[in-house]
Amino acid sequence: MVSHTTSVLERLARSALLPVCALSGVVVVSGFFFPAIVGSVVSGRGWLVLSLLFFGTGLAYLALLPVDRSDGDDGPGAPYLLRVRHLSWRNWVGGFLVRQDPLTFGVPVVVLAGFFTAHLLAPARVGTAVTVARDILFRQFDWLFLGAMFLSVGYAFFLLVGPWGSIRLGGPDADPDYTYPTYFAMVFTAGIAAGIVFWGPAESLFHYGSPPPTSGVAPHSPAAAVVALTYASFHWGVSAWSAYLVVGLPIAYFTHQHGAPLRVSTILTPFLGVDGLDGPLAKLVDVLAIFATIGGVATSVAFVGEQFLAGINFQWGVTFGSTGALLFVAGLVLIYSISAESGVQRGIRRIAGVNLALFALFALLLVLVGPRGYVFDASTAALGRYAADFASMSLTPDVAWAADWTVWNWSWWFSWAPFAGLFLAALSKGRRVRTVVFTGVVATAAASVCWHLLFGGTALALQRSGRVDVLAAIDAAGGTEAVAGFPILAALPLSRLLLFCFLALIVVFIVTSADTSTLVVSILATERGVAPTTGSIVFWGILQGLVAGAVLLVGGGESLQVAAVLTGGPFAVLSLVALVGLTLAFRRHERDRERERPTLVGRMRAAGRRQSRRDD
Repeated sequence: MVSHTTSVLERLARSALLPVCALSGVVVVSGFFFPAIVGSVVSGRGWLVLSLLFFGTGLAYLALLPVDRSDGDDGPGAPYLLRVRHLSWRNWVGGFLVRQDPLTFGVPVVVLAGFFTAHLLAPARVGTAVTVARDILFRQFDWLFLGAMFLSVGYAFFLLVGPWGSIRLGGPDADPDYTYPTYFAMVFTAGIAAGIVFWGPAESLFHYGSPPPTSGVAPHSPAAAVVALTYASFHWGVSAWSAYLVVGLPIAYFTHQHGAPLRVSTILTPFLGVDGLDGPLAKLVDVLAIFATIGGVATSVAFVGEQFLAGINFQWGVTFGSTGALLFVAGLVLIYSISAESGVQRGIRRIAGVNLALFALFALLLVLVGPRGYVFDASTAALGRYAADFASMSLTPDVAWAADWTVWNWSWWFSWAPFAGLFLAALSKGRRVRTVVFTGVVATAAASVCWHLLFGGTALALQRSGRVDVLAAIDAAGGTEAVAGFPILAALPLSRLLLFCFLALIVVFIVTSADTSTLVVSILATERGVAPTTGSIVFWGILQGLVAGAVLLVGGGESLQVAAVLTGGPFAVLSLVALVGLTLAFRRHERDRERERPTLVGRMRAAGRRQSRRDD
């Protein structure tokens, strides 16, 4: 429910945002394409302020536009599951406090405050403790992550081709709340964050310089380039996205089919029952989900801030200290908080669409101006190796390289699975299980892999030809991956346009994950059956920003990131529990209708027989 005061404020905000966006956009675009002229007018930190104004006001204006009731994405399901109760600003505080669950709200806040206090008082001890915990988990329990992820992929494949794939979430007559392009855009952009922009140009280069020992190839060799693209695709492909599915699909099934609440703990419904989801075990799962989400997204905001500032420095030669980084984080907080508060129907949906369009445009530009021949040949070889060696890459334990890369990545994806999976579940009403699997694993993985092959292949081609020494640029920057993309793009035709789109992607990708995580955490921290209010959205949005700011000022970013990633261990176990529970539920509730549901293979055979009869 939107109050009259809120509507008036939104209209006033829109009327102010549009001219600011237009004016700042003219200056920023001119600064990119005519730096000699505009550089005499704007210099120093002004470029950061103008860039934030341009991107921020544009996205905020888009989020605050009223909903067009004539479009197909205004279904009733989303407001029920992901609705925000819009209150006037006078009721923000009161409406927020009385609706919070004491445990799921209080425990994560106390834990985060305690972490930074401990890091401030004894940073070395905290860093050592986190490192020891990481080494124990990733090296002694690597089999857990590798096994859980491999089983997740296998289960996804079974659902894709088996009879359970025909189950329609919400019942046989349920209709999807969103058109398919919108559905895909929101699932993809929420789950990938800016990590795809951060690591796209960098990961293949690292594997090229230091390939896995089990590959048997020499560093910096042609074979190492193929191996590098193979492992980058592997770490961002079907395995990674399966982690989201095995958490999200059980939530979707029990929420839409059996009336369970939209909570991460809903995966325990077969064992606790719907009424048992208010117990301590369920609360613990939701607390872990909130901590993992806040820790993971906040550190991503901080690291992406460093990447954006590196781009500003690369383009205009402006060096920023902590003040510039904090200014960038504050701008991001304002953008994604407005988007989250506006709801799924407005900000989250629209910005996801802009993100996907910009993503496709940038990829198309790379295809047009990049080394297409090398990228095609290397990508073809990498995909062939990916398919042939998938099992061995998935199940190779006891190697330090695998612990530092593969196991780390699997834990990272599992730690993000609670919020990304819950969002996938909320959006999937009216979709068949097979469609959810295809979208959440196959389509999203295809987009991720194509990006890494394209951007990583371009980086390798330039590195191998000697046109750009990206590895040397990374070393000169202290080993940070944030700088990797800029010298690559600068060496290509249309470099200024590519750099501009790249910076825009950095902002939009992190916004599409941060606004979703803010909404999801607000739902988890609010009492069951009550919609989060504007005050809740603002609180959790600001808290994510404060954590990101603390990372930049106090330090501890890597320690907090590792601590958040370590929650991937419990969620790897919970994913297996969720699959067992979902299988039991399918067999219990869907068994009588299994014979009526053809498998994907059966449908293909039936279509083939019909085609044969027509030909005859």
